[in-house]
Amino acid sequence: MSTSRQRIVVGAADLIRRRGLAGSTVRDLAGHSGAPLGSTYHYFPRGKQQLAAEAVRYAGDLVQTYLRRELHAGPIAGLRAFLGLWRQTVLDSDFRAGCPVLAVAVEEPPADGAPEALNAAAEVFAAWQQMLSTSLRENGVEPDQAGQLATLIVAAVEGTVAMCRAQRDISPLDEVTAQLEALIQHSLRQ
Repeated sequence: MSTSRQRIVVGAADLIRRRGLAGSTVRDLAGHSGAPLGSTYHYFPRGKQQLAAEAVRYAGDLVQTYLRRELHAGPIAGLRAFLGLWRQTVLDSDFRAGCPVLAVAVEEPPADGAPEALNAAAEVFAAWQQMLSTSLRENGVEPDQAGQLATLIVAAVEGTVAMCRAQRDISPLDEVTAQLEALIQHSLRQ
């Protein structure tokens, strides 16, 4: 990916995690990255949905890379890293930023075309769930339970990030961390 194109994608991911997709125009997304509007349309001829989809995939890939590395130490280490990443994001942004994947997922898809960004969000969530489920299975959790627990983890983390932003308080994330750790430890002992 070219440097200019990458800069636009990174800037778009950052703005979407702060303002959501509906709250951002292509001009806003280009401006946030410091790119000329013409360059944005050059790299993303299908417009906002294409750019948002790539921004979501970019954010998803960053989390996957981090999660993959941490899951080598086991599912609890992976969980702590996953939650720690979102904790840092929320605190570093003074509760102004969350997850761009969630931001896209909760918005109404466009009426005039394919929900490219929404499809990308679904892919990212599925990839995170798969990684967590695989780690849980590899560490002795029954396959059905591992899949359900992975879904619970992703849903709980995403919802908790939203709660923290709304309440301007990190304690919901800390509480969810403790409960999910206990649930994983219980599942590993069975």
